[in-house]
Amino acid sequence: MTNSSLPEKKATSIMNRGQEPGGQMTFFEHLSELRKRIINSVYAVGIGAMVGFYLAQRFIGFITQPMLEALKAAGLEQKLIYTHPAGYLNMIITLGVYLGIVMASPIVLYQIWLFVAPALYKHERSAVTGFLFSTVLLFLTGIAFGYYVTLPYVLRFLVSFKGPVVPMISINEYFDLILMILLGLGLVFELPILIFFLSLFGIVTPSFLWKNFRYAILVIAIVAAVITPTPDAGTMLIFMLPMVGLYFVGMAVSAAVVRRKRKREEAEKAGAG
Repeated sequence: MTNSSLPEKKATSIMNRGQEPGGQMTFFEHLSELRKRIINSVYAVGIGAMVGFYLAQRFIGFITQPMLEALKAAGLEQKLIYTHPAGYLNMIITLGVYLGIVMASPIVLYQIWLFVAPALYKHERSAVTGFLFSTVLLFLTGIAFGYYVTLPYVLRFLVSFKGPVVPMISINEYFDLILMILLGLGLVFELPILIFFLSLFGIVTPSFLWKNFRYAILVIAIVAAVITPTPDAGTMLIFMLPMVGLYFVGMAVSAAVVRRKRKREEAEKAGAG
């Protein structure tokens, strides 16, 4: 067999395995493709922000409800204020931008995937639906957990201290607080996705994650202490428990990835033999 036939044999072997090599692009083609994906993402965020600005005023009651309920439970006046003439308008604009980013996130993630897809094999590109769905679902689940579980507990704790002073809570400062909590938990809930990619590239394995579980708990405790807006241990535990659960979910995801890679390697060896 001549050397010239080796590339043809390799290509035939790849096609027989139901795969195809990643696309070849020049440096300037990569830049052009990146520019295209960035522009599409900016358009998506811009359109989402306009829709978000329209919906923002309808979300105000939904956002302020946990604070008003906490004030009611503490026997305080159920009222939020703003201290700057443009304070309320600024909050509406900011809320509209964040709503726009959330609504545009599937499109932005899809643009990211389209940029990296040419370098992937066919079986890897077929995972786009699961990637987009899981990423958005986990982020929204983190926000829902923060809104319905964490936020009420935190707010009740913060307004439970009564003294000779009466709280006058600014809507802008309150918005900054809940943004930190909800956005932080939304990102924390992406932990299984991070572990998935680390496992896909062989950086971590299930045994590695289990062996270093104690260090993971330490890191989780530090992260919870940073993003927890109150100093009490109860609130910190509320942040830690879902993170620990997500770590175990990530271990299961890693095990599935490693198992699938092992089966593929065994199939390739059997085909080569």
